[in-house]
Amino acid sequence: MFNGIVYNQGLIKKIYRNPKYVNGSRVVEMTSDISFKQSDVGESVCCDGVCLTLIRIKKKSFLFYLSKETLKRSNFKNAKIRKHVNIEKSLYHGKKISGHYVQGHVDTTSNVQSIKIVDKSWIVSFSLEKKYKKYVIEKGSISINGVSLTISKLTKNGFQINIIPHTLKLTNLIKLKRGDNVNVEFDMIGKYLVSIHK
Repeated sequence: MFNGIVYNQGLIKKIYRNPKYVNGSRVVEMTSDISFKQSDVGESVCCDGVCLTLIRIKKKSFLFYLSKETLKRSNFKNAKIRKHVNIEKSLYHGKKISGHYVQGHVDTTSNVQSIKIVDKSWIVSFSLEKKYKKYVIEKGSISINGVSLTISKLTKNGFQINIIPHTLKLTNLIKLKRGDNVNVEFDMIGKYLVSIHK
């Protein structure tokens, strides 16, 4: 479990497509200022909104396993070397929650439709398939590339968010451009409520 408050980024160093990783799965190697201990191997880490398992730590890098399901659901299927990735360690008891509960279970991906800069903040419009519209509400929470954000407006074909300068500075959202594909996780509580009332 995570809270979508990102302070660290990683840089993809290598992507392994070794035959021993069956069913199209992959392993991604990253470098970052964030630190891990050997005892962290096996732990869950949120990488661009995706809950990945840390499988190995090297001297200056670390490796994560990408399952076939992860590649299907997320934008990691298009990941390239030198891509910046938002990284958040899992929460622990007693840690302050200042975003919203993020599971790292990406629901879908979305494309950036437009970016408008207003007083140093970004207003970003995202596309959304019609079948997912039931999970978004104005002023509700949403995770974009693992970052906890608030939906500022619903649009005909998706939704808008406002990204403040502080968030832009700390995350890879500053690199977004029109047409980019991002990972989306809808608010967990909202998904359960929709399921209950089917």
